[in-house]
Amino acid sequence: MSKAFPVYLVAALSILCAQAARTAAPTSSEMKTILVLGDSLSDGFQLKRSDAYPALIANKLRAAGLNFQVTNASASGGTTQGGLERLPAHLKRKIDIFILELGTNDAFRGVPVAQIQNNLQQMIDMVKARNPNVRVVIAGMQLPNYGADDYVSGFGKMFAELAAKNDAALVPYLLDGVAGDPSLSLPDGIHPNAAGQKILAENVWHVLEPIAREVATLSSRAERGTSQSESG
Repeated sequence: MSKAFPVYLVAALSILCAQAARTAAPTSSEMKTILVLGDSLSDGFQLKRSDAYPALIANKLRAAGLNFQVTNASASGGTTQGGLERLPAHLKRKIDIFILELGTNDAFRGVPVAQIQNNLQQMIDMVKARNPNVRVVIAGMQLPNYGADDYVSGFGKMFAELAAKNDAALVPYLLDGVAGDPSLSLPDGIHPNAAGQKILAENVWHVLEPIAREVATLSSRAERGTSQSESG
């Protein structure tokens, strides 16, 4: 008996350790995905990718204990047409939250607001077609002299209209607190520097955090329900 006891003890400890590992280690099914599709503001123009707000958001998610992978599919100079072309490559895996930040470069090129809005809507539709339960976050933008003419006014209102139509969350103005402040911008006066990107991250996080927590909670409940049904 004295020789056999350690064998049973080792076996019991092994089972307990394995159960603890399964509980503590995130599984691939638990990992959620956030896709960011944007232009230079999301790409971190002339900055390290780690200084751009999507990476800063990923840090905030980890610090909050939320198990999300942030995929930054943004490109400097990106337009809504370019977004339509880039998006399919990122639809091969499940998307839980979709952050859409495009349209400003179209406006700089004089693309009609209706066309910009249509392209943005197509991207939302594409993501929803593959991910019916996806949560959408739209990053709103404004052009200089907001409200000065019909085009500028229409562009500024477009993002809220898209959010309302698609039951999406809205970041009212991504550059809030940054635009017009030289200390938070690169020498071009347009793109945020590293300090400015931190403010962009806060602007997005204010909207994103409750959504991410809700998605994580719903996922956890679903997994517990599946586990209970399997054990039953």
